[in-house]
Amino acid sequence: MSSREGSKMGDILATEADLLGMIKEYLKFEEFEETILSFDKECKSKGKLVSKPQGSTLRDSKMRIILKDLLSSFDDGDHKVFFELWTDNFSSEIHDTDPEAQSLEFYLHIHFTIYPLRRHPGRHDQNDFEERICHFKQYLETRGAALSQTTEFLPYYALPFVPNPTVHPSFKNLFQDSWIPQLKNKLEQFLSVTLKPPNSPRLLMLYVSFIQLVESERRISAYIRKFNKMQADYHNLIGITAELVDSLEATVSGKMISPEYLQSVCVRLFSSQMRQSVVQSTDFTRPGTVSGSTQLSLASSILRASIAPQRPKEVPMLPSLDYEKLKKDLVDSTDRLRALLLQALRWRLTRSLPGEQRDTVLQAYISNDLLDRYSTKQETVLHLMRSKNEIVRQYMARLINAFASLAEGRVYLSQIPVLLKLLTEALRKEEKDSLTREHVLVALQKLSLRRSQQTAMIADDLIGWLMDELHDSDCLSDYTLEYSAALLMNLCLRTKGKRKCAENAKHVLKVLTDLLGHENHEIRSYVNGALYSILCIPSVRQEAKEMSVEEILRCYSKEENPDLNRQIEFIIKQLNSEGPESDDEEEDDDNDEDLMETDLDKEEDLQPQPRELSGESLLTTEYLGIMTNMARVKRKASVVQPGVDEPLQRPVTPSSHHLYMHTHIPTYTHTHTHTHTHTHKLNSFMLGDCFYSKLNVFHSLPPLTETQKPFLVVHIK
Repeated sequence: MSSREGSKMGDILATEADLLGMIKEYLKFEEFEETILSFDKECKSKGKLVSKPQGSTLRDSKMRIILKDLLSSFDDGDHKVFFELWTDNFSSEIHDTDPEAQSLEFYLHIHFTIYPLRRHPGRHDQNDFEERICHFKQYLETRGAALSQTTEFLPYYALPFVPNPTVHPSFKNLFQDSWIPQLKNKLEQFLSVTLKPPNSPRLLMLYVSFIQLVESERRISAYIRKFNKMQADYHNLIGITAELVDSLEATVSGKMISPEYLQSVCVRLFSSQMRQSVVQSTDFTRPGTVSGSTQLSLASSILRASIAPQRPKEVPMLPSLDYEKLKKDLVDSTDRLRALLLQALRWRLTRSLPGEQRDTVLQAYISNDLLDRYSTKQETVLHLMRSKNEIVRQYMARLINAFASLAEGRVYLSQIPVLLKLLTEALRKEEKDSLTREHVLVALQKLSLRRSQQTAMIADDLIGWLMDELHDSDCLSDYTLEYSAALLMNLCLRTKGKRKCAENAKHVLKVLTDLLGHENHEIRSYVNGALYSILCIPSVRQEAKEMSVEEILRCYSKEENPDLNRQIEFIIKQLNSEGPESDDEEEDDDNDEDLMETDLDKEEDLQPQPRELSGESLLTTEYLGIMTNMARVKRKASVVQPGVDEPLQRPVTPSSHHLYMHTHIPTYTHTHTHTHTHTHKLNSFMLGDCFYSKLNVFHSLPPLTETQKPFLVVHIK
């Protein structure tokens, strides 16, 4: 016998001895005394080894080690080791349902949080303490949130925001000598009961595990069946949607859709979900059973209910601040503290969770008039844009940019008369490559989504400044160039902006046509939009014809980019049109969406020094206020976007346009139209607006709400 075969045989014998030992252990557990005697006698006669039941001994030893390690880490204040053992050795059922365990866990988190303050009062490691505070905050926002409504624990939710808990009357009991021994005694009692090893024999435990495994496999099979059904429903929906798109196209061309066809779609759409109820109880072929409008209303209601967004999880609100003290220090303190405060206030906006948390932060800023909109003082927070310190100016511009990134923030900024003057002043004075200038430009571009701000910018001759900048585009970064082009396009959408361009049409056309060949397609989209807008002015069209702009456009339409090519065709059509100048003065603000970007926090020049407070720590340590934060329901508005093949004709900002372009697939090929047949095949599924053809021009249908947007673009063969 080879050594490998001998080793394999030894493993088999060891396994067999283990198995026989488990059988004997089980017989002892159930007190089958006579059976055990017979079992031992027969094993001995057959020469079978029976291992001794060491399972309980091993389990006892393991539990003692775990108990020792838990108590040791408790004494040493090692929260990482303690909670790792805590999580690994107690089931989620105990964590989530046992009130005693939840209460003990809460106080254990407090113990580890304040451990440095108790161990080294007055000379503790600040970095270690801040790390523990962050860990405690995370616990309060997750597992500890369940106890926030309990009076016993409520005061401790303020602990992370109190600068010196040792002297605060609410936490006086935590620093008494008796508190730690009492807590440790509770922990030992809990562990002695919970960590008690089970007396069940190994064979029984193996059987229970096997039963659980079988149950898990049964659930997996059920999930697979549900998945297969969902997949089949998905393919069914794709087929139905393709036919509905055909129907939409037919109605646009004037063809009627029969009620029978709509009834058949309803049957196919809901037969799987409602086979035993609505579908079978409704005779779709008999007149008068259910009207077509009722069926469509029912279908619409069910579809909306099926795609309704789930209720989001509750997120914690950030602590309120003392805004009067904040504003005073922003105006009167040192440049470094000003910059740190501006950074912290911006981070509150950019790093808060989108939705209720961020809306509440912004509402607190606005309701407390952070930027001194109503102030009659000569020096306000906004006048930091004129600070002699470049970092202060930059961080003020960054904060304004953050405000301008949110719809309600733009409303607030647009009500500050001095703001545009300060921003355009900075735009003209700052160095070309400065971050301050970049953030000012981006903030202005976002503000140009509002008509009142467009009017003021046009009056301040911002178009002339943009033309000078874009004329020397080689000196600009793509980021600056993109926002400059987008700002120009937004201003050119206004009648006043078009007329301003017409005053120096030759120069404007020269700058824009030079940018047509730029490698960045986003920039070219804004240039196309600006060209399309100003060419509605007859004098600009005449100048363009004299400059042979059509020939220049046709040179660029030869490139392999069908979207830009179609935009150019629209521009050429506008160039050759004879219609009168259009008037836009009756339109409302075009954009009401949030545009928060990661670029707001890029290239931070300001870094905190060792032991220097910054960010949220600075705000909650030095400027903690009374709890006044109130959740506010934010007004949402749908944004109408053009077809990708049209030049942009509404104010946009690059962040929103990028999102739109990345989630819309501009492919719709039309060869011929026919009624509801199966020759139309769905080629791609997407979120977005639904497009239709009319006189070979694609338009955007009225916008859908977020819960109504599972529409598509199709390729028709």
